[in-house]
Amino acid sequence: MNLKITLGLLMTFIFISCEKTSPSGPEQFEVLDDPVEGLSIEQQAQFLKGDIAFGEVFTTDRGLGPIFVSNQCASCHAGDGKGSLFVRFTRFGQSDTLGNQFLNMGGPQLQHKAIPGFEPEKLPSGATSSDLIAPAVTGLGFLDAVPDQALITLSDPNDMDGDGISGRPHYNTVPEYIRLRPNSIEKNGRYISRFGKKGAAYNLLHQTSAAYNQDMGITSLFEPIDPYSGLEVDPEVSTQTVNDLVFYLKTLKEPIPRDQDNPDVIEGKQLFVQIDCAKCHTPTLRTGFSPIKALSEKDFHPYSDMLLHDMGAGLDDNYTEGYALTSEWKTPPLWGLGLSKESQGGNYFLLHDGRAMSIEEAILLHGGEAEVSKNKFMDLVTEQKQKLIKFLESL
Repeated sequence: MNLKITLGLLMTFIFISCEKTSPSGPEQFEVLDDPVEGLSIEQQAQFLKGDIAFGEVFTTDRGLGPIFVSNQCASCHAGDGKGSLFVRFTRFGQSDTLGNQFLNMGGPQLQHKAIPGFEPEKLPSGATSSDLIAPAVTGLGFLDAVPDQALITLSDPNDMDGDGISGRPHYNTVPEYIRLRPNSIEKNGRYISRFGKKGAAYNLLHQTSAAYNQDMGITSLFEPIDPYSGLEVDPEVSTQTVNDLVFYLKTLKEPIPRDQDNPDVIEGKQLFVQIDCAKCHTPTLRTGFSPIKALSEKDFHPYSDMLLHDMGAGLDDNYTEGYALTSEWKTPPLWGLGLSKESQGGNYFLLHDGRAMSIEEAILLHGGEAEVSKNKFMDLVTEQKQKLIKFLESL
């Protein structure tokens, strides 16, 4: 009997000790790579296939290169979050809306790595360029499902209300393989695009196919031209795999805000609206119809209008894509901002190229259409600034 009691006490002690010493799993609001709620069993299976494709490490046997930027999606989007300075990529060759003049010299993306026996690319003489940080990839399906008309309603390209903000949709040419979204709106043969730093990619298939090709040198049925030779080659990734990855990106959940009942966060949100940050970083959008029921007719909170805005000379890299001006950038969603350090090595690397090392620095680097809001932020007292930043960290 004493032996049984002793063994029982020992097992209880071991169990309690393991509970105390084993690290707990992350909280739900800290996880960015879960699917949206409401997927069917078949959709969950496709999500898993896309997740596997997102983490696949490409080798030369699988078609990597011969020149490339990275060998997997996940290396630039760690945990589906933002990239860091260590995985920046460079775009070059276009300084106006007349198109990229360096496509026959490796544009638009610099492949700075190469497999053995090949030389990586170098920037051609005379080409303007921009260093970019990879964005987080969560919640993209919601952004993709917003109707074109909703973006037009938010826009004010001629600043008719006189507030100094003139956001406009990016009407860009669309590849032949793209299926237009329902009720798409055309202008001079171009359609509203919304992904990428300049909003030049029409949808997630457009963005994903280009990333396979330009980031990893992987050809597909959608993007069959090899970046090194400039020749059309057989697909190195299947259409099914590309579609699975697109589905994965569409159905990643949106970041969950935190501390929403905190009085400082509540006041910070009020200040955010008061100084007109919300005029570009629109808090709430609504999706239209989507064949994925979990995304259809849903309100969501990205803090973005997905429009192009002129951000002034300080953020003008003299490089652009599509029909955006070099000083124009698409409003980046702010959701997940407070979690971005987790994928960036414990530090903030904000704005398009990671130059801002804090939220406050990012705000102070705003110019152009955001100049007035920046000045209003600078006029806040220290305590108000801290509350506003605390709100942004809660997103």
